[in-house]
Amino acid sequence: MNDDALVRVGRALRVALLIALALLFLIPFYLLVRNGLASEADITSPDWTFFPSTLHWSNVTELFDDSTVPFARSLLNSALIAVATTLGTLLLASLAGYGLARIPYRHAGKVFYAILGTLMVPAAVTFVPSFVLVSSLGWVSTLRGLIVPTLFSAFACFIFRQYFTGFPAELEDAARVDGLGYWRTYWRIVVPNSRPVFAAVGTIVFIGAWNSFLWPLVIGQDREAWTVQVALSSFTTSQVIRLHELFVAAAISIVPLLLVFLFFQRWIVAGVERSGIDD
Repeated sequence: MNDDALVRVGRALRVALLIALALLFLIPFYLLVRNGLASEADITSPDWTFFPSTLHWSNVTELFDDSTVPFARSLLNSALIAVATTLGTLLLASLAGYGLARIPYRHAGKVFYAILGTLMVPAAVTFVPSFVLVSSLGWVSTLRGLIVPTLFSAFACFIFRQYFTGFPAELEDAARVDGLGYWRTYWRIVVPNSRPVFAAVGTIVFIGAWNSFLWPLVIGQDREAWTVQVALSSFTTSQVIRLHELFVAAAISIVPLLLVFLFFQRWIVAGVERSGIDD
């Protein structure tokens, strides 16, 4: 077998492997759609069919008409929380990262390592004190209680600091020659030229905020403050199991994540590559 034939065989094997992995990756999405449009009998039937003979599109209407689970409100709450958390984290973490990377301060290294040290603290250790603080402020079952405690991310600060360390100093020097200080240099020069890392970190933060469950479960005690993840957990309880609503709700809840990921996917890799995370 000559070299060209070996190359073609290798390419065919890689394509076959990628197709197999793609199909394996798509199985959970297929199950969500298939079971979301099926009846309870079709879902629990021992005789499996690729798709039920009758697609129950009424499951979607039934989901939003369910008076026991305010799913539409939960979608809105999750969207507000995810967007606010993302914007707040990008602002605070990028400012902290830029200050640690560019503003001369003899204790900057100590502050940076102290921030990194918080990553080693288990979330369970700070969970109860955070709840006591939020409760004392009267923020239980409010968007403030769901958003404010999660605004700062040490991981996002680390990514931004690493990225800004390698940011071209010539651009900032030119800005200072024009009379810009650190604040205006950050807004006018650094931010517009750092879109990849902002998009990458923003996508990660948005997905994490949308998928958050434990904190919204404890703080969102009123049904009007439920998020999508809390609403999903209410379809399977010790009293009732509504599988068809659970599957169709899960399918709808991942649509925003898919849209965000598909829109920003090319920025995620670029942003992480430019952050210097492997340095």
